Amino acid sequence: MLAQSFEKPIRVWVGLGLPRQLNTVVDAFQFAMEWCGNSPEQRAAIRACKAALSGDIDAETARGVFAAFARKKDILVEDGEMPLEIAGSRSAHA
Repeated sequence: MLAQSFEKPIRVWVGLGLPRQLNTVVDAFQFAMEWCGNSPEQRAAIRACKAALSGDIDAETARGVFAAFARKKDILVEDGEMPLEIAGSRSAHA
């Protein structure tokens, strides 16, 4: 398996609102496989990543399918969206 890089990484929200950057098809495939659930979008992302890893489609096509999955699950970090600073959120509640 070649670790085909995306032209632009995908960032997804994980855990306590922390972003995780996925740089390659392998990263996206592993994330989709570990994601809890079995939605049609998740299965499509897994199939697309497998197809890219086998050379049937290009990495950017798989990226698009994965991004659709992440957007549907509301975990896609959109361009310009930044995580809140923990210190900033604490001071807002003081």
